[in-house]
Amino acid sequence: MSGLSPLSLVYAVLSYAVTAVFFGGLLHKLWGYAVTPNPLNIATTPAPATRGGVIVSNIVNIATFSSLFKGNRWTWIGGYAFHVILLAVFARHLRLFLHPVPPLLVLIQPVALLGALLLPLPLIYLLARRKAVDRYAWISSPADYFVLVLLLLIGLSGLGLKFVSHSDMVGIKQFLLGLVMASPVDMPPHPAFIIHFTLVLMLAAYFPFSKLMHAGGVFFSPTRTMVDDPRERRHVNPWAAK
Repeated sequence: MSGLSPLSLVYAVLSYAVTAVFFGGLLHKLWGYAVTPNPLNIATTPAPATRGGVIVSNIVNIATFSSLFKGNRWTWIGGYAFHVILLAVFARHLRLFLHPVPPLLVLIQPVALLGALLLPLPLIYLLARRKAVDRYAWISSPADYFVLVLLLLIGLSGLGLKFVSHSDMVGIKQFLLGLVMASPVDMPPHPAFIIHFTLVLMLAAYFPFSKLMHAGGVFFSPTRTMVDDPRERRHVNPWAAK
């Protein structure tokens, strides 16, 4: 990292530290989910009675948020829209970390840009619901608002970087590619980019310790991943069997 400007050196070190926290925290949490004993069958019925059915059911649920749709369709509107738009935004940003950029990624850039434009809308909607609906306001904690506000600020700062305060995108890509290749270069000293990048680092560092871990925890939820076969097979608590 010799030869870097002080600003670039600070952000290069921060980027690697946050990456370690993100993946280390993610693996730690997922390992904890994986090794937590689930001795009794607590599948949410009605549920599939075969392992293949459970896999298909979970794929459908993850792709459509069907359980949330059944629970509250107004919340589903905002939540599903946000996740679909976030996927488009993620696809748009992939071009900054790849060289050369795959043709398919180039092809979907206009759709991904539309997603970036729409990103603040579902976040504002979800924030408004938390405040306006008594039930949600009662169960919401400061951490819930913090994540939504942080995501909203990331979206708004990204739009500002694109449409208001234009930055050196070639320089930004060189900086990000340098980080990926473990060969950091100077980052563009553009205030809008620094703000946006700082917010993204904050989100990545906070992710493993927040409710955002539902992104990985959904694959380990016993109520969703267990086969509904209590009539076909008796489930005995290991310590009760003794």
